Amino acid sequence: MDSSNRLGDIEITDPQAMRALAHPVRLAILDHLRRNGPATATELAPDVEATPSVTSWHLRHLAGFGLVRDSEPGPDRRRRRWEAVARGFRFEEPQEPADEEGRSAARELSRQMFLRYADVPSRWAAEVEPGLDPAWSGPAGLAYTRVMVSADELAAIQDEMERVLAPYVTRDPADRPAGSRGVRLMRYVLPEGDGGVGEGQPGRPS
Repeated sequence: MDSSNRLGDIEITDPQAMRALAHPVRLAILDHLRRNGPATATELAPDVEATPSVTSWHLRHLAGFGLVRDSEPGPDRRRRRWEAVARGFRFEEPQEPADEEGRSAARELSRQMFLRYADVPSRWAAEVEPGLDPAWSGPAGLAYTRVMVSADELAAIQDEMERVLAPYVTRDPADRPAGSRGVRLMRYVLPEGDGGVGEGQPGRPS
């Protein structure tokens, strides 16, 4: 596997594919399929807050860009089942200044993803964390660290984090130890603007 894509994500480079995914229902569909496995449009509809017919339309649109595909039929072979093509996806804003279409599409997809996941931490703190036993609540929560690095060093940090995560992301389900459960590791990497901000100190809010 390419070391720049240790997690086996599908890489999105087509601006039209980025724009296709930059939609709340389509992001919700992909989230559901990645977390819960194959499903029909009818099964997906309540979770993505759309009718089965609208959900089916979005699924076909995603399939046109290679983001979802047909899955093995379920017990009711008359219903079309869908699955995500990969465990995750990744995209980058093009570096070429002339590629305005690609830069605009990547920014819009980033914006939609920030909007979709913005309330996940607060909902987790209110709805999930109070019911966790100490073994799970202990290592959970927010870590907020500010560092002063170059762009190359930031890229190296990202690569090292993925190197650590890759064995857990890609291992066969049969190899997971007893008691395993889903854990969302949300990585916000937010370079600051050019404003002469003081160095400050890394912090870890409680």
